[in-house]
Amino acid sequence: MKAVHKPVLLKEVLEILQVKPRGRYIDATCGEGGHATAILEKGGEILCIDQDPSILKRAKSRLNGKVSFAVGNFRDILELAKENGFTSVDGVLMDLGISSWHFEESGRGFTFQKDEPLDMRADPTLSVTAADLLNGLTKNELEKLFRQLGEEKRAGKFARAIVSTRAVRPFSATSELVEVIEKATGTKQKGKLHPATKVFQALRIAVNDEINSLRSVLPRAFEAIRAGGTLAVISFHSLEDRLVKDYFKDLEKSGLGEILTKKPVTPAKDEVESNPRSRSAKLRGIRKIK
Repeated sequence: MKAVHKPVLLKEVLEILQVKPRGRYIDATCGEGGHATAILEKGGEILCIDQDPSILKRAKSRLNGKVSFAVGNFRDILELAKENGFTSVDGVLMDLGISSWHFEESGRGFTFQKDEPLDMRADPTLSVTAADLLNGLTKNELEKLFRQLGEEKRAGKFARAIVSTRAVRPFSATSELVEVIEKATGTKQKGKLHPATKVFQALRIAVNDEINSLRSVLPRAFEAIRAGGTLAVISFHSLEDRLVKDYFKDLEKSGLGEILTKKPVTPAKDEVESNPRSRSAKLRGIRKIK
């Protein structure tokens, strides 16, 4: 059964973007096009950007109307927008989550719930995989990665276990990493989160350079918007949310923007129940003043 990605906080995103007929918008993280579909249904024109050509192909098969597509990292939003005639747009959306397709069908090891190659590249042209990091970084480098990008308290324990294991055989599959982490913690499941959750998050962020990409794209996305237009960003962990929050605060202090979400918007209980992956989503929005 094919995965269908449910757009997170859809109603709330549309409220921030204030989508209007013939309005021009950029979905900088198109994925399978869930949010873009709703924008098109309201009569908007949209540029869909994604770094993965496979998932953009899926979006193309779903989306109808005044829509353009561009393969690329969203940090190149200004160049991609200019190439496609989308300058001074009415709104930009960035959903920083990984799509259901990447988890369930890509075969690239994004989830610890499947036994797949330790790849984790959202952009298949990137050169470094999760296996490369696990097999190549020092113990101290792995510990730092898990602590900083995964906010994992057991980073040192996991790094030691990984280095000890790879001395016997290099890592190649997700099941191998999961086994090592479960042995290191002495349990498969403790509390709500599987012990491998934050390690997988840290590896994915590192492989795709997600934090640096977000830091780069925020001012460029804001630049792409006309005065009066809006920027909406959905984040899924505190590292991302802090970056967005601080950037929006700086814009407001400088008189360049008006924050539309004094507190981040989070999914209602019924959305979390119907779409568990939305549980950690936080939406922030800002209107460009000048």
